[in-house]
Amino acid sequence: MTDHEYLKNLRIPTKEDPIRILVSACLTGVMCGVDGTNYGDYPSVLKLLRYENVELIRFCPEDFSFGTPREMCDIHGGHGLDVLNGKAKVLTESGVDWTEGMIRASEKMLEIAQKEKVELAVMMDISAACGSQVIYDGNRLVEDKKYQIGMGVCGAQLTRAGFKVISQRDFAALEILYSRIDPIHEINSDAKDHNESDWYLGYFK
Repeated sequence: MTDHEYLKNLRIPTKEDPIRILVSACLTGVMCGVDGTNYGDYPSVLKLLRYENVELIRFCPEDFSFGTPREMCDIHGGHGLDVLNGKAKVLTESGVDWTEGMIRASEKMLEIAQKEKVELAVMMDISAACGSQVIYDGNRLVEDKKYQIGMGVCGAQLTRAGFKVISQRDFAALEILYSRIDPIHEINSDAKDHNESDWYLGYFK
C-alpha cells in the first residue's frame, strides 16, 4: 500500500530546487517497451512533465540489461523480494533465465536513485521489474494467467533501501503529490489507489 503520510510531508519544491522523482522511462513516452513502444500514454505521469519544480529521472531497467525490443519476462516462484533473496527466478516467455540481469538492473536503478537523491519513485505497475503492488504470477502469456500481490525486482530493491515507490495507477497518492507540487491543485477525493480499485478488490477478495 502507498504511504500517504510520506507524500503529505514531502517538501514544497521550487524551480530552483525541484523535487526529484525517479520514473519508469516508458511512462514518459520513451520507446523502451518490450515491443519497442512506450505502452501508450499515461496522463497521470505525463502531467508531471508540465511542472518546472519537478525533475524526472527516467530509467528503464529492462532496457538497461536486455535491450529493446526484447522478450517478455515474468517472475516465477515468488515476487521481487524473493528474487533478490534467491528464492524466485525471472524467466522470459521462452524460458530463458534472466534473473541475474534483472538483479543487475535493479542494482543500477538503486545506484541512480542514491546518486540523484530521489525523493520518490513512480513506476510501471505489474511489471516484473517496476511493479509496486501487483505483478504476474508466472508467465502472463498463458490462457489462465494469474496475478499476485507483490513488487517487481526493482521496486523491491528500491523499497528495501528505503525509497518510496508508487505506481501510475495509484491515483489517490498522485493527487497528494500534485498538491505538494502545485499549491492551487485541488485534490480529487474520489481518486483511488490501485489496491482500492474494483479490479484489485474483486481479484484478491
